[in-house]
Amino acid sequence: MKKFLASVLAAAAVVSSAFSLASCSSGEPGEKDLENVQSKGTIVVGMECAYAPYNWSQTTASEYTVEVKSGMYADGYDVQVAKKIAEELNVTLVIQPLDWDGLIPALNSNTIDLVIAGMSPTAERKLSIDFSDTYYDSNLVMVIRKDGAYTNATKISDFAGAKITGQLNTFHYSVIDQIAGVNKQTALADFAALTTALKSKAVDGYVCEKPGAVSAVTAYSEFTYIEFAEGDGFTCDPEESSIAVGLRKGSTLTASVNEAIGKISKAQREEMMQAAIARQPVSEN
Repeated sequence: MKKFLASVLAAAAVVSSAFSLASCSSGEPGEKDLENVQSKGTIVVGMECAYAPYNWSQTTASEYTVEVKSGMYADGYDVQVAKKIAEELNVTLVIQPLDWDGLIPALNSNTIDLVIAGMSPTAERKLSIDFSDTYYDSNLVMVIRKDGAYTNATKISDFAGAKITGQLNTFHYSVIDQIAGVNKQTALADFAALTTALKSKAVDGYVCEKPGAVSAVTAYSEFTYIEFAEGDGFTCDPEESSIAVGLRKGSTLTASVNEAIGKISKAQREEMMQAAIARQPVSEN
């Protein structure tokens, strides 16, 4: 009888312990984000540092940059937004350079606290992370060569037969399917790969947001871009051409991030973007 009672009590203890653990782990992944950031006094932001004018790396420091490592500094529109969020939280900003495909996994594995990387809040991404209010709104354009065959294009249908690409795992690449008869090329990893492909004439053009196009044209004199009138361009959810901060599901940082973003007027955002475009490193090629 004693053995039976002991077994029952032991089983009950196991069930109680399991229930307790389940209760403790039932919250959202980001439920302690604000507490953790304030405790450590830093906020770690992930970005490519290779997607001008949103973000890039350079070897010189300035009032706009954040040191990434010895002799390497991050700048760009995203960096300036990240600074304002860090100021709102009264913590030190740390920039963590990551490949595009590694940003969301790094966020969900707690390697970084936020993604501020020119990332659009698409429906697919919302399945795995949360997003802040948008901090920049843009539109899709086509970057081409000035000496190419498509300089007179005015609508996406004019690119039938053209070799067109976009960045890997972005909606920029998926909307290419809206061009009837397009010769869709393999998606490329980043901004550098896109510009290299266009410089070498491996592609006739690539799709990106207007700030990225302005940045490319600033860096490469042989480039231009086509901006489409309403009804002649790509069809997409307005959110997909907007930019927002990525956060863990249920992150307690969301309110503070939105507070910081809300303090930046539309005019200030445009000024910050134009200033970032003017500061970006110019290609020597």
